[in-house]
Amino acid sequence: MLTHELQGVIFDLDNTLVSSSLDFDSIRASLGCSKEVDLLDFVAALPDQEKTESEELLIEYEMNDAFNAKKLNGTDELLALLSELAIPCAIVTRNCKQAALLKLKNNNIDIPILLTREDHKAKPAPDALLSLSHDWNMPPENLLYVGDYLYDLQAAQNANTMSCLITYNKILSYADLANVVVNDLTELNDIIKQHCLVNKINFHG
Repeated sequence: MLTHELQGVIFDLDNTLVSSSLDFDSIRASLGCSKEVDLLDFVAALPDQEKTESEELLIEYEMNDAFNAKKLNGTDELLALLSELAIPCAIVTRNCKQAALLKLKNNNIDIPILLTREDHKAKPAPDALLSLSHDWNMPPENLLYVGDYLYDLQAAQNANTMSCLITYNKILSYADLANVVVNDLTELNDIIKQHCLVNKINFHG
């Protein structure tokens, strides 16, 4: 359940608002990165020449994925509800900005604030979430971070925001870290409507 009044919503991008088919096993194999090491941390620690080459390869994977990304069910309805409630939205993703912008453009997703790994230390670091809390002048505990993976929940925990995990009917071992667990965005839409009714936030839906 949502433990505090909802004042702002922050979304992950891949497999949260749009589909993604990035094969991280293949990416790791291409870069020589083991499963035990965070991929972005691995690339950042490489010597300069290898780092540049690995970053370019990673961006190539991400751009190829961006061309095929499709808007996920419930995205438009949830964004319309949040707009009606005057609840600000943002996106925080580990993607490169170029790929993230292409995904938003191709799928007509109008969220004005996009923070990528070029802007802040990547999730699970809380930096991007705390930056939004500061910019919006809202306590972190009144923000909700919505995502589909462990890093999203860890980032929310590290920033002291509420968290929502989207499972798509999968059993995930880290689900107990989330304040809210839903199958898809349509289910989250209903939860936010109910939350706003209880907290007497006006809407006409």
